[in-house]
Amino acid sequence: MAQRSLQSAVLRMPGLVLDSPSTSGRSHKAVSRAATAECVPARPSRLEERVANRLFLALSPRLERGRLVDPPRIHDFERFEIDRSRAPGRLSATWFPASGTPRGAVLMVHPWIQWGQAYFHRRGRIEALRASGYHVMTFDLGGVGGSSAATPHFYDRDLEDALAVLRARGQGVPVHLWGVSAGGYWAHLLLSRATVSGAVFEDVSRHLIVWSGRMAPWGWPCYQFFRHGLSGAYRFLDLRRHAPHLGVRAAAYVSGERDRGVLPAETAELARLSGAKYRLIPGADHLESIKHAGEEVLELALETFELAARESAAA
Repeated sequence: MAQRSLQSAVLRMPGLVLDSPSTSGRSHKAVSRAATAECVPARPSRLEERVANRLFLALSPRLERGRLVDPPRIHDFERFEIDRSRAPGRLSATWFPASGTPRGAVLMVHPWIQWGQAYFHRRGRIEALRASGYHVMTFDLGGVGGSSAATPHFYDRDLEDALAVLRARGQGVPVHLWGVSAGGYWAHLLLSRATVSGAVFEDVSRHLIVWSGRMAPWGWPCYQFFRHGLSGAYRFLDLRRHAPHLGVRAAAYVSGERDRGVLPAETAELARLSGAKYRLIPGADHLESIKHAGEEVLELALETFELAARESAAA
């Protein structure tokens, strides 16, 4: 009942923006860690992670391998590959240098979609970041696009390798992350044990198994097995346990009012736990926030990265 009431309250406030305490001078990290005494979630055993990841992939929508596609409006970019540090294979990546003097570097993490990193060729995210002085790096998660097959690890391990390369290429500028849907989901697992300056999350579920239960209820016996038979992995994948520990100076969440898989009240809860801003986009379904309010989303991201850089410099 309380959750339903919170969701109703959120839905009655189109264009809602919740400001976190991090904008008051205290760092985001200090605020979030003070919000709870719970420890950073423990990773499940290797065997449990292997079994859970295999079951997750079996339950996930099938993605056909998409071919590498050049961005239609950007001509100065570099294709390269990232060596995995914990598993065989490589990740396909693309580097978009900043226009002018660089002020930061942003890792873009794509949703669970067959286009992989080419998802970011639309809606102007890359162009807006580069024009504002940010290097941009995109990459394909394992099993998508030009990357090697998925590994027994959860996908945060791929993000970990990509982030290390971004730091090296950024040459000392503040490093940020922008994750969409599944990309933002896996980023939470990484950022509760790693740091970036700022982070933006679009349409991120609090738990992918909960999301699967809403979108594909026919799989409920498998979801129940995951929850009870792989309880360590299930707890580890609950973003409410990671959000209070995100290693960021500033963060922002965006979600759509009509998204039945990512409920507005749950996104508001993640934002509250992480001390972040939250923007609800009226009329938007999943992956539609950028379509309904492109300028608003881009402006929020740039403001978040700028605030994070300022707080990092002041620390």
